[in-house]
Amino acid sequence: MAEIAFIGLGNMGLPMAANLVAAGHKVTGCDLVAGLREAAAKAGATVTDDPAKAVAAAEIVITMLPAGKHVRAVWSEVLPKAKPGTLFIDCSTIDIESARAAHAMAKAAGCPSLDAPVSGGTGGAKAGTLTFMVGGASEAYARGEPVLAKMGKKLVHCGADGAGQAAKVCNNMILGISMIGVCEAFALAEKLGLSHQALFDVASTSSGQCWSLTSYCPVPGPVPASPANNDYQPGFAAALMLKDLKLAQDAAAGTGATIPMGSHAAQLYALFAAMGEGGRDFSGIINMIRGKSE
Repeated sequence: MAEIAFIGLGNMGLPMAANLVAAGHKVTGCDLVAGLREAAAKAGATVTDDPAKAVAAAEIVITMLPAGKHVRAVWSEVLPKAKPGTLFIDCSTIDIESARAAHAMAKAAGCPSLDAPVSGGTGGAKAGTLTFMVGGASEAYARGEPVLAKMGKKLVHCGADGAGQAAKVCNNMILGISMIGVCEAFALAEKLGLSHQALFDVASTSSGQCWSLTSYCPVPGPVPASPANNDYQPGFAAALMLKDLKLAQDAAAGTGATIPMGSHAAQLYALFAAMGEGGRDFSGIINMIRGKSE
């Protein structure tokens, strides 16, 4: 079993670290928030608030942080403290430029690295059923794969440095766009007098079928596990969807790609967040589409 430093014990990082402990790895969890360190300790991890101490004896360092600037700062701080050859894996969702910069820093320090953002939300993190989209050298992927497999059920090696983040940005742009489409369809169905269940039964088995409908239905009833049945508690917060859609816009601007639907989705989620709904599940945007907020 590996000795792992896990930096960033938030809503995703904490259950991911706990799954590594449960798999028999020796995990040192690091976070600035005392309550999160306490929760990690209860899960069986050694804890510290000092990233440098966390990585000192580690064979693998995993980061799960809010944004690219945080990943750059933490990797810059801890790479000089890590043993040469330590594998660095960033599971944050960040901009592709920062991901590639982190890879370059690791290479300069003599450490292999992977960018490995995830899909599956907090439920997937707790259940160990995340999907990992991984970028980096094949040798690094082969070394990281057994550890990532303890936190997820699906791993895809997407390509070279930054390819994992590229896949995540594209995937979540699809998700944001499709959720708005599903919400608009239900809002229209309500006006037409069509029941939620009737629309679900038709669309879920015909050409309107998509994950936003069948796994994350934005109205109560048809999918009992969806956040719509829990007052739109996340789940995946609308503020995080907005973050990912902005990353897609940045990537499009940097490459000259045209993404009109992605841009419009970002505008709608920005409006939803400005209404004070950023902490709601992203499927809750149906209430804004209906012309109300709950």
